[in-house]
Amino acid sequence: MRICPIASGSSGNCIYVGSDDTHLIVDCGISGKRATAGINSLDISMDDISGILVTHEHTDHIGGLGVLARRYGIPIFTTPMTADAILRSPGIGKIDPCLFNDVSPDVPFMIGDIEINPLRVSHDAIDPVAYRFKSGSSKGAVVTDLGFYNDYIVEGLKGLDVLMIESNHDINMLQVGPYPYPLKQRILSDKGHLSNESAGKLLCEVLHDDMKHIILGHLSHENNLPELAFESVRAEITVSDIPYNGGDFPISVAKRHEPSLCVGF
Repeated sequence: MRICPIASGSSGNCIYVGSDDTHLIVDCGISGKRATAGINSLDISMDDISGILVTHEHTDHIGGLGVLARRYGIPIFTTPMTADAILRSPGIGKIDPCLFNDVSPDVPFMIGDIEINPLRVSHDAIDPVAYRFKSGSSKGAVVTDLGFYNDYIVEGLKGLDVLMIESNHDINMLQVGPYPYPLKQRILSDKGHLSNESAGKLLCEVLHDDMKHIILGHLSHENNLPELAFESVRAEITVSDIPYNGGDFPISVAKRHEPSLCVGF
């Protein structure tokens, strides 16, 4: 399998997840043109995409969904409440309701040779989920837009080869930054976003010796820096007493506006 961030950040998200035979997109919050160019850069045609998995209805995750749906007729997989919110969203244009396929948290389903398990997360959206993937012995997950984690999330993320996890903000940068106070409180709330520190602590719960790679994603442009996210997360892992002996931790930071390192596993 491969996980390849096409774009990741508070301004737009689009992630490729696939096997040799099945090609998927998680969210499309960038323009259809950028998404298509990003997929093509992986030597994959948009005509080969078997489905778009939507985590929630915020614009930075669905902004380009309508274009791809109308142009390519790609099936869309999301929860019924999120589908309803998307169909009522004024900014993405008309989408044929027949393209939507219902998913439910903790109910695995198959697309091609990939098993997908939606995981419920806490965020200020109507019915947000993250996604865990399995194809053969390969296991990965894409988990962004969650205000906190609990035992349920930890259990859902154990045993992975590759994990893309949100590392949205540095708490100090957010607190002293220009955002209005209500927005700061929203980001810091249980329905907001994971800080660098929280992402590192979550990783300490799920790391194991056979994990191949960690991707940090959904960084805030105003309240984080790639090098700060990397160092903060690595510091949390380094000082923790965890059964992980990887030495140089395999961590990369997803880029905001262009395709990032494509991680195979």
